[in-house]
Parts: sequence; structure tokens; C-alpha cells
Amino acid sequence: MKPRHTSYLLLLVLLQLVSAQYEYLGYPPSYPDPEHEHYQAPQLPADVPRIQLRLAGDKRKHNEGRVEVFYDGQWGTMCDDDFSQHAAQVVCRELGYVDAVSWSPSSKYGKGEGPIWFDNLHCTGKERTVAQCPSNGIGISDCKHTEDVGVVCSDKRIPGFKFVNFLPNHVESLDIQVEDVRIRAILSSYRKRVPVTEGYVEIKDGGRWKQICNADWTPHNSRKKYNERVYRMFARRRKPTYWDFSVNCTGAEAHLSSCKLGQQTEAVTNGTCVKGLPVVVSCVPGRAFAPTPMTGFRKAFRQEQPLVRLRGGAIVGEGRVEVLKNGEWGTICDDSWNLGSATVVCRELGYGTAKEALNGGRLGQGMGPVHMNEVQCSGFEKSITECPFNKETVDCSHEEDAGVRCNIPAMGFQERLRLSGGRSPYEGRVEVLTERNGSLVWGTVCSEGWGIMEAMVVCRQLGLGFAKNAFQETWYWAGQVSADAVVMSGVRCSGTEMTLSHCLHHGENLQCPRGGGRHAAGVSCSDTAPDLVLNPQVVEQTTYMEDRPMFMLQCAYEEKCLASTSNSVPANSYRRLLRFSSQIHNNGQSDFKPKANRESWVWHDCHRHYHSMEVFTLYDLYSLNGTKVAEGHKASFCLEDSECDEGIEKKYECANFGDQGITVGCWDTYRHDIDCQWVDITDVSPGDYIFRIVINPNYEVPESDYSNNIVKCRCRYDGHRIWMYNCHNGGSLNEETEQQFPGLISNQVTHR
Repeated sequence: MKPRHTSYLLLLVLLQLVSAQYEYLGYPPSYPDPEHEHYQAPQLPADVPRIQLRLAGDKRKHNEGRVEVFYDGQWGTMCDDDFSQHAAQVVCRELGYVDAVSWSPSSKYGKGEGPIWFDNLHCTGKERTVAQCPSNGIGISDCKHTEDVGVVCSDKRIPGFKFVNFLPNHVESLDIQVEDVRIRAILSSYRKRVPVTEGYVEIKDGGRWKQICNADWTPHNSRKKYNERVYRMFARRRKPTYWDFSVNCTGAEAHLSSCKLGQQTEAVTNGTCVKGLPVVVSCVPGRAFAPTPMTGFRKAFRQEQPLVRLRGGAIVGEGRVEVLKNGEWGTICDDSWNLGSATVVCRELGYGTAKEALNGGRLGQGMGPVHMNEVQCSGFEKSITECPFNKETVDCSHEEDAGVRCNIPAMGFQERLRLSGGRSPYEGRVEVLTERNGSLVWGTVCSEGWGIMEAMVVCRQLGLGFAKNAFQETWYWAGQVSADAVVMSGVRCSGTEMTLSHCLHHGENLQCPRGGGRHAAGVSCSDTAPDLVLNPQVVEQTTYMEDRPMFMLQCAYEEKCLASTSNSVPANSYRRLLRFSSQIHNNGQSDFKPKANRESWVWHDCHRHYHSMEVFTLYDLYSLNGTKVAEGHKASFCLEDSECDEGIEKKYECANFGDQGITVGCWDTYRHDIDCQWVDITDVSPGDYIFRIVINPNYEVPESDYSNNIVKCRCRYDGHRIWMYNCHNGGSLNEETEQQFPGLISNQVTHR
């Protein structure tokens, strides 16, 4: 039976998908249609069986899954016996993808049903359909469904690919196979708006953009509120043509390819809509990209959702999923985590649908509780907290933290920035496109004050991941000679901005005494970054007070680990020390290494060790109004793997001038009895205080998340004893709990 409101359900899915299909027109002025060589539908000999393929199964993206074959009125599968990469290439191309990435045996995507149509396939990779590959014969197999084969196809579609239906009477269960989806603004004056929020719904099929006929469209077929929708627009007007097919969607699909193809619609004849007009929709943009009177859209994405957030991602719209429960942020276990549940998270945060559901802590591991397990969303929930889930999480660890990558608008930002002269696309001199005297010109960025935060924004804007290095001299990268002139100076970024132009800068009043050219700012980027997190429970449980004589503190005095009043006290006096242990975990995706190379480490003769970072941690005691009353610091005289999670081997050891660093999944422990592992509180009066520890305070080493580099504790000192309570990582608790730290509500590491 044909589902009701087919057009409505198609619209829901189309609108969820097109959030990444717009590019800004005004900058550069226009984007012409790429001249693709049109895909030619295969002309098969008469003796080749007519089949249809689709991808199916659990925990998959739209371009991967179990290979299923429709033949003789039945859906079936393929056996993995003798299957090869060549066969996977034929399958993927038959489905409209450019190439195959990999294939999987042994029913990775679950066991299928029905006949096993192909066994012992021997493809060369040049066939137009798997039906042309030598095999045992269609339907001849000795396999079971535990041997069903799966493939992962390239995410890129074949330019000009046109769906060819060999089975006109049996299409209801076929996957949708179209190149692209967009919304095209109706009025030319709207095409330069960022974002465009209303227009024609169009799909690309056979290399041509086609509109949807609105025959039988009714008012209730419009959804009142959507997440972010922005779309690729083109300057040229065309005579519209219409798609021939209807689509069967439930409305909860994460991707159009998850919908099933319907019958050819009677409203479309010879590519024209004879019984209606093209479908037009109007959408509400998500929070991060909503227009504002001053800027047109938000310059920096700030989380406003009180129950869910993303952490550890390189770009807006990706990260480890964290939910707020009982006043504390925690993670989601990846058991049963799929694209449907990930889509609920993405919509809740104001994005489009999910592009990818990530598992195995791929975007870094969280700290604290695991709040949800075996999440089962239907796809219609407004919040991930509305989805059914298993409250029992004892079998989950942070190695199973779930993450998402959401569809986000392609705002055209990458067109305004480039890296030039580098050895790879991930490094080079930063060059920006700006308007000068009515013309668009490329130029460099002044390197004065240039640092990791600015580099982070550059790498994010270009979609190159995290910053690895920020360079204030780029004489070794020639760059484009025509772009040597400085066009931007005084750049200061918080690290959350979407583009470099959104950071504070001098505007047209440039101030750069050094000039540009070879002394311009540069960056190198990386797909991964470390993430240091201090264990707050260790700090709270190991705190104590010690009175220590000055004659035992000479090395600490030389390294400036004592209060300034120690400069004028006799050698037989005592200093009162607040002591504690610290356990620093690397929960990121790459090892944490000192910025300076081994040859630049500084030897300290008193302690007989090397300092690889002059300041690694800061220890500060504040009054309740935020006034600093005592301070300490710890140089990274030894960064090493003290302990590691099960299955991870130690890599760094300081002995004998060894390599320093912290491996992913390992931690470095500074015991309370080590020199400088304290705060000198000799001059502090009894009372209530706030104790704060900051790791990597000067951003010397790039990390995926700096907000968790802080630990804050309430501290009580009665003159004889001292103790900590309510210790927690920055940003790990709700706002109500943070109000208990009135002078230090912000979790920013430093103010720049």
C-alpha cells in the first residue's frame, strides 16, 4: 500500500540533508556549475540478468552496509566467498559511488534474509554490474547468512549519475540514489544571503538539478520548524525540470538514501509538472547560524543547550556527546549507538542530520560518569534525553564514549583563506582574501601576537582539524609573491570563532612594523590533538599541610616555587606548604609532547634534571571574591607515562635524558612529596578559599579542549588544618554548582 503524505515525508528528509549544500555567493561573486562529464547509463547485453542493489544493515552510514540484491521478485544477499576489492568497486559504482573504500566479510552489518543470489564472485573491477562477474551462477550458493558481505563506498557520488530502474514494478524497497540535494532561492536578491532559508527543493539526478512537483501538496505537509538549512546557489537561471519518482520516507531518516524509492509520479510528464508547481519551503536556521542585526550570524558558536553538548571536535558540529544529569556532565556509551540517535543530538543542537555516528571514543574520552547506555531513538525526539536507554552502565568505560559528526552549512568560509608555500596542504603561510579599494585581494597576516588560538581558528576554517603549530616567521615558505602585503593585523582569537575575520583585529588601520612576506603568520594543522585532563579526586584526597624549614627548600627557592616573602627570611625559618598530588591524563587522540625539542631543554643543576616546559601547571589560591592570595607553579621537569590503561604500553620515560610526553590512554602522576608540588601559604590567613590548578596555561601545546584543563576546589583553612572539597574539572558541573565558586565562574584558562 502506498504510504500517505509521501511528499511531506520526502520534504522532511530533504530538509534534514541539505544543511551542507550552500556556498556563499557574494564572496567570490558567483560559483558556476562544475562541468562534469555526464554519467552514461550502462547498456547491458540481453543475456545479463537485470538486478537492483541496495545497502542495508545496522550501525552504518549511508554509503556502507550489507550488499542486498533484488532479483526474481525477492531481495537477497551476496556471500563473502572469493569476494574482493574489485567486486566491491563494481558494487559501489553500480550504486552511484565513485569507488569502494573497503569490504567486510562475515555479516559485519548483520545477517540478511532471503536467497543468497551470488557466491564465489570473480570480478575484474571493470564490469558495469555484478551480474556480469563470473560466479557459481545466480542463486547457486552453499553459504549461510553469517557470510553476508558488506562494503564501504566512497562518500563521493559519480558526477552525472542517473538512477536506472530495471524493475519498474518492484521499486518500493530500493534505496534512493541521487547525486546531491539543495534548496535554491527564488529571488535573486536572496541568493547572496547567509544563510538562505527558503526556496525550491531540488535534487541532482543524471547531472541535472530537478525540482519536486507539489501536486497533491496540502498545508499540513509543512513542518513549522527545522534545524539549519543552507544551500548551494548558482547565478544562472534554468528552465526547471522535475524528478520522475516519489519517495517513501518515515521522516526520521538521517539521510535521503535511507528512504525507499516510490513509484513514478503521475503528476510529472516529460519532465514537467503538469498538475502543480515546484515545492517551496521556508526554514528556521539553527542557533549557531541564526541571523543577528549586527553580524548577520553568530561569529562564534556558544553552547546554549542546557542538556547536551559536544566536546573534543575539530570543527563546529562534531564532538564527543555529553549530557547533563543530576547537575553533572557525563558521556553516552556507544552500545547500540547509531545514525538515528546521532541525528537527534544534531537537531537538538541546531544542526542538520548526523553525517556520522562515532563510537570507541574516537573524539577523545570524557571524565566523570557515563550517563546513558544502549540509546534507542525513534528519530522524532526533540532531545536525546527523551530517547529510551539503559540506565545500567557498569559494563561501559570511557573507551566507549559516543560521538557525532553533524551536517553543517558550507558557508563559503574556506574560499576566503588559504595556506601557501607549505610542504603539504596542512601547512603554510596564512593568506586571506579581503576587499581593498573595491577589489578582492590576497594578503598575509601580521605575526605579532600570533599564537595557537589563532592557528586553531585557521585550521578550523579550512577544515584541516586542529592546530599543530603557530609560526611567527615563515621565511622558509615562499608563498604567493602577489600576496606578500599585510592585509590583517592585531589578530586575537578566543579559539571558538568560525573564521579568522571574526577574531578581534585592527580592521583597515593596519599596524605591523615587521611587515608581511617572509615574516607573516603561518600554521601547521593536524587531524588529531592531545587532551590533558586532571583527576580532581586525586587532588581532593591527597591534600595536606606541611611546615618545612628553609634550609631544606634551597632548590625550590632557586626555581621560584616559594612566595616572595621567602626572600628576606632566615635559613632556620619555616614555610607552610599546601601539598597535594596531581594525576594528569591524556584523553585525546594523539600524544602530548613538549613544544621545545630535546636540544632546547634547560638543565637545572640543583635538581639535576631537564625542564622541557618552563611552566607546565599553575597552582593558585583565591579568596571567594576572586583575589589571588597565594600562587605556585610547576615546570615540566619530567613528562612521562606513570601508568596506562590496560593494553597500552608506556612510551615516555625521563630517565637517562629520555623522551618526554604523555601517551594517549596514559597519565603522569606528580606525587605530593615532590619539590614544588605545593602552594606556599605561609602568609595566608585562616578562612574559606578557592583552589585552582591550570594545566598548559600558556597554550604552549595545542589541545582539542582547553576548558577541561582547569580543576577548581573549595578550600577551608583553620590555621591548623587544611582540606579540599567539591573538586571538579572546569565545565563538568552545571551553572548552579559553579555559583559556589563566585570569583572564578569562568573556565577560560587565561585572558588574552
